[in-house]
This record gives sequence, C-alpha cells and structure tokens, in this order.
Amino acid sequence: MGSEQEQENERPRHRVWLDSFGIARFPVTNREYKRFFEATQKPPPPFWRDPMFSDENQPVVGVSWDEAAAYCQWLSEKTERLFRLPTEAEWERAARGGKEGTLFPWGNEPPSEKHFIGCDPQTGGPAKVGVNEPNDFGLFDMSENVHEWCADYYDYNYYRHSPERNPLGPSAGQRRASRGGSWRHRIKFSRCAARSSLPPSFKYADYGFRVALTIG
Repeated sequence: MGSEQEQENERPRHRVWLDSFGIARFPVTNREYKRFFEATQKPPPPFWRDPMFSDENQPVVGVSWDEAAAYCQWLSEKTERLFRLPTEAEWERAARGGKEGTLFPWGNEPPSEKHFIGCDPQTGGPAKVGVNEPNDFGLFDMSENVHEWCADYYDYNYYRHSPERNPLGPSAGQRRASRGGSWRHRIKFSRCAARSSLPPSFKYADYGFRVALTIG
C-alpha cells in the first residue's frame, strides 16, 4: 500500500493485511441511488436533473459523505447484509486487482496507451459505468470517472503510524478520505496509491461512491 515515488501523503509504502470483504463492481449509479431517495423521502442530489449527469447508468454525483453512508445503511437494512463504504486500504487493495506495486489497476502503462475514456464524449460529464476495461478482480472505474468516498477520516501522515491489520483511519478528523480519478480534472486517471479528501458535507459534481460488504 502507498508509494515512495509520488506524493508525501502516500509514504511510506507498507504491507497491510485485510480480512475478507466484498466490493461493488461499479460505483453506485443514478438508477440505484434513485431507489434510495425515493424510498427514504430524501432530496435528490443537486445535479440530478442536469443532462450532463442524469443518465441512469452514470455514477451518481453530488452526494456528500453522510449521504453515501446513509445509502449504505439503507441498503443494509433492505438486504439484511452489512454494506458500508470501503476503507482506504480496502479500496486500494481492490483497485490494484492483484497487481501489487503497479501504478494503475491495469499495470504501469500510461492511460493514453490504453485508449480509455476519461469522460462522456457527448456530454463532457462522467462516463457511464463499465465503459472501460475492468481490472483483474473484475472491478470497473477504479482509476477513472469519479472520486469515491471512503469510510476513513483523512490524515495526511496516517501511513507513518497506521496498523498493519485492517487499518480504519484516524478516530476523528475534519475531512474524509476519497480515492479514484475525476472526469473533470486534467489528469482524469488516478494512480492506485493516490489519496484525496474532502470535508464530508461537500457535494461535488465529480464525487460519487461504491459500496463495500463486510463478510463473516
């Protein structure tokens, strides 16, 4: 986990052991999120009716960390299974697809050589989920499309003292961790080790999430 060659907040590179977990193949889509806010009488996200973001197969965006966590709680109650946001460590493990030490989910080749789509060519917004190739775990959009909320509070220096087994992030903080790339950035494809964060109340047009599942 982490990297010694890139940003300081990714250091030191270190070994992490994780218990088994499940994680969604795709970020949560507009179609899936609509079931949630209709069932709970919560308001839709702020960009819901914007044609740039409204296709049912696009990842839902403009969702705060608290709303993403509420979705996981609703899904857990609906299915009687323990859904939640992934930890940073789980997300990075999933993104790597078993390729330890590589820059991207597919390897070390730059995204330009893969001819992946960084945003929807018609609207200029996020691409529909699953347009690009999956990684070796069968997971889509781990590097691209939208930043994805993680469960952890964010600490720039967390790797210097994080536990070796099942790191959960700091016990408190002002920001929540996020991972993955952004359709609206000049660099649309994120490295597996790249870390980002945002205050949990913020609702940005390039922030979405995917769910994880506690097993056992």
